[in-house]
Amino acid sequence: MKDGNKRFHIKDNLAIMLGLTLNENKNYRLSPEKQIELQKLRANNGILDACENVGVNAENAPMLWLKTKHESVRVTNPLFKAPEQLNYELLQKSLLSDLKDYSPKYNAYQRETLKDANLLVVDPADIHIGKLCSAFEVGESYDNQIAVSRVLNGVNGVLDKTSSFNIDKVLFVIGNDILHIDNPKRTTTSGTPQDTDGIWHSNFLIAKQLYIDIIEKLICVADVHVVFNPSNHDYTNGFFLAQVIETHFKNCENVTFDCSISHRKYFVYGQNLIGTTHGDGAKTQDLPLLMANESKDWSNCKHRYIYLHHFHHKVAKDYMSVCVEALRSPSGTDSWHHRNGYEHAPKAVEGFIHSKEHGQIARITHLF
Repeated sequence: MKDGNKRFHIKDNLAIMLGLTLNENKNYRLSPEKQIELQKLRANNGILDACENVGVNAENAPMLWLKTKHESVRVTNPLFKAPEQLNYELLQKSLLSDLKDYSPKYNAYQRETLKDANLLVVDPADIHIGKLCSAFEVGESYDNQIAVSRVLNGVNGVLDKTSSFNIDKVLFVIGNDILHIDNPKRTTTSGTPQDTDGIWHSNFLIAKQLYIDIIEKLICVADVHVVFNPSNHDYTNGFFLAQVIETHFKNCENVTFDCSISHRKYFVYGQNLIGTTHGDGAKTQDLPLLMANESKDWSNCKHRYIYLHHFHHKVAKDYMSVCVEALRSPSGTDSWHHRNGYEHAPKAVEGFIHSKEHGQIARITHLF
């Protein structure tokens, strides 16, 4: 008897009690005179009692091995209760129900005009909720709990370090591999297998709550503009998540969104033209010229920046009038990165202060 495989050898007494006999094809079947008796046994838990006598939980066994002196045949268990299956349709219904039941009405903040005001860019890059790192192999642990804790601590750290600045706008960048996998098979969008922590739908809801908590914190500082960058680990689910977050804050006057599927987004603040993209698509050296062609505000802005993700380490370079900067990640080093030596870069959540007139005047790093 192997409980783990749900295969059970039942002795003669249970086979007889079920009224099972051999037909000409030597398959077990119910004899007609026993059908009424079987219904009574079901009603009176007779089968359950018989299974219990031989150490079997009948409700957990999809099949029963009925063993006699001459035969050992597998038959369907009439009492088996199949576990509930969670699929995309059930998740969709649950998610829509959640959104309908809880789409809160946020009180509008009335902001005063600030002198020497600045923009705060908050950009927790490459969080990879669902990534699993084992300290036994790579020297550090990383899972969903650590991911959420680091990001919340990082955002709080950025806010603490910028409390002396007058901030009248927050640019919050989302996406960029917020989720580690993109399907139930535990692979990225392109099909690369990943070491994972948690189930895909649980990770989606964890990421949803994390973004809600951060935005609710940021609107206490200033009005927030949320920009979404699609990415290679979660190209589809990341987009769905961004749409859910935008819907959640549909009644909040202090938050605006740019959640299209476009790979490159642009935002204007004073004399600043700020571009964001994940970094897995166009070549880095081509991004400034792409900005010049794609943004109608190119000629109106003196200071131009592009914030990259994807690389998990710091890279910053001026391409003529455009500063292209890659951000650090708070996520841990998994088995693949450790094996190939892509590790030991500082882990951090980063933020930036932009003056309306003078461009980026401060870089804030909360290290772990």
